[in-house]
Amino acid sequence: MKLAALITQTERRLRAARLHYGHGTDNPRDEAAFLVLRGLGLPFDAPLEREVDPGKVERLVAERIEKRIPAAYLLKEAWLDGVAFYVDRRVIIPRSHIAGLLGKKLHPGTVRRVLDLCTGSGCLAILAARAFPRAQVHASDVSAAALAVARINVKRHRLEQRVRLVRSDLFDGLRGMRYDLIVSNPPCVTAQSMRRLPPEYRYEPGLALAAGRDGLDLVGRILEQAPAHLAPQGMLVCEVGDGRRAVERRFKRVPLAWPQDEVFVLHR
Repeated sequence: MKLAALITQTERRLRAARLHYGHGTDNPRDEAAFLVLRGLGLPFDAPLEREVDPGKVERLVAERIEKRIPAAYLLKEAWLDGVAFYVDRRVIIPRSHIAGLLGKKLHPGTVRRVLDLCTGSGCLAILAARAFPRAQVHASDVSAAALAVARINVKRHRLEQRVRLVRSDLFDGLRGMRYDLIVSNPPCVTAQSMRRLPPEYRYEPGLALAAGRDGLDLVGRILEQAPAHLAPQGMLVCEVGDGRRAVERRFKRVPLAWPQDEVFVLHR
């Protein structure tokens, strides 16, 4: 079977299964292409006329449909801002809006020290190291399991000399440290939304998603503690999903900027 035909066939099967997307793709066509191409070990620009064996991806497609497992977990691979990362169920699948901002050099000044708070897979720490090649980066998480995955990614990207992994409950293990840039994509899902999550999201660690009644349990702690860890002219960049209105209600006196509806910035 030709590659194009297999992708189209897979798309039809995914569409008929009425799956939920949001872990790297947002529609059946892109999901089918991701599953087929990467399941066959092919690059995204592989020629569509190439002859391929459908049997080599049948298990992946069947599990995506029958078990509702996100494709990234099936492939042990996720892409963010054009960069590939190893993932498994110890971490949420990378999908942060901060990634695109880092690529635009969000911080206008000199960046020597960066902290990725709640690092998970280490994706933002690695992207920050790439965006600021002279910076030392700390990547912290409360989960030892998540840090094990981050270690895999740091090694794959050959950044062991510049990205240091730290086990810490937010800033508790970082006393006395100050940073030019702190980025964070913390848990920010409300209790009500947690109860309504599609099956795909239930494969992700709840620790990395749930954040109390209004989704701001950790965001509140971050806003309270971050100023003590920002260097002069430092900047906190934090993602809150669809929680902008909740943030603005709860922290109305805090001077926040919003480069995107999902991301706020706090300047020191």
